[in-house]
Amino acid sequence: MIKKLIFVISITVLAAYLVGCGKKQQPIAEIQEPISIEELGKVNASTPVAPEATAKTEPAVTAPAASAPVSSISKEKLEQLPPSGPYKPTAKEIQEALKNAGYYSGLVDGKSGPLTKKAVEEFQKANGLKVDGKVGPNTWVLLSKHLSPVSAPSKRTKKR
Repeated sequence: MIKKLIFVISITVLAAYLVGCGKKQQPIAEIQEPISIEELGKVNASTPVAPEATAKTEPAVTAPAASAPVSSISKEKLEQLPPSGPYKPTAKEIQEALKNAGYYSGLVDGKSGPLTKKAVEEFQKANGLKVDGKVGPNTWVLLSKHLSPVSAPSKRTKKR
């Protein structure tokens, strides 16, 4: 009776092994799912990396040891990304460039008013641009060249 029981168990284990080996394995690329930046920040640095994850064609990537989660890093340590789309100059930059180009005679104070708008319109007219008084991408391309004067001395006068 014991011989029959051992034989049945052996046959069952052998059948299970053969059925398991017969399954086709999926490629790792199909198993792995993309991970977002947010999810990546939640990954613990002590999470072990499976040997299969480091393919022969890709170098092994190890996470830096971190004692605190990504969300607790101070904002001063994070580098700001540039805004998407074209650069939008400040009113002070516009006034400074217009002054250097000779179209603005007011105070460079960063406050865009009628004097700044008139200077922008004159600059646009002189450069063959659409005259609308607004510094769009086309206007700024030409105007930004005057932002830093090469050799022109400052025309600022001291207040008395």
